[in-house]
Amino acid sequence: MGKFEETRPNSRSLFEELVQPYVRFLHKRLGVDYTFIEGGKEHYFTGMMLKKSRITLLDSEIVAYPTTQMLRNLLVAQVLFRGQKLCLMTSHFESCKDSAEERMRQLQLVMRKMSEAPDDVTVLFGGDTNLRAAEVAEVGLPSSVCDVWEQLGRPLCCRFTWDTKYNTNNNIPVNRHFRFDRVYLRRASKDGVPQVDPDSMGLVGLEKLKCGRFTSDHWGIYCRFSAE
Repeated sequence: MGKFEETRPNSRSLFEELVQPYVRFLHKRLGVDYTFIEGGKEHYFTGMMLKKSRITLLDSEIVAYPTTQMLRNLLVAQVLFRGQKLCLMTSHFESCKDSAEERMRQLQLVMRKMSEAPDDVTVLFGGDTNLRAAEVAEVGLPSSVCDVWEQLGRPLCCRFTWDTKYNTNNNIPVNRHFRFDRVYLRRASKDGVPQVDPDSMGLVGLEKLKCGRFTSDHWGIYCRFSAE
């Protein structure tokens, strides 16, 4: 799960691996204040929550990954926030080491979609990419797109979002860690449009629940942005 915020909490949140019982729970508890967008209906899927009082949903779409073997897709929402156009994207890329080729195809599609957005739109992508560093290096990022973690100076506190040394949900006996969950930003380039910059990044979900398990086997990402 990743959260994208500017100064006050819970403006917009992106989720991975939602299931219908939890979606119904969220609607019941938060449906008055939030707009929900779902990337599917069956198995598990991605989703977004948008604060109604602050964000206006203009349009949304689900973009299929043509060669996925795991029913993965890209969820896209066009929104207005304080009069500024934003394009929000989230996805859960193909899982497991052997799916590297498919993951790279999915990354290429996301980067193309981000690059093709109109120049007066700021694009934010956040999700569980399952990417390894070598895969990102092979595909490469467009010059207009930045990795927010790198933009912030690669803070060590957010270096790994999947870490079996500290997250025991999967009971993996060896210590392994990856930065599977990533946030990408493509700023609007049109003259006069405010420039969005990342201010900070942190991890959430680091404390165990009363049942003795973490909320997820991944840590969540919490980001703050500002616009000038």
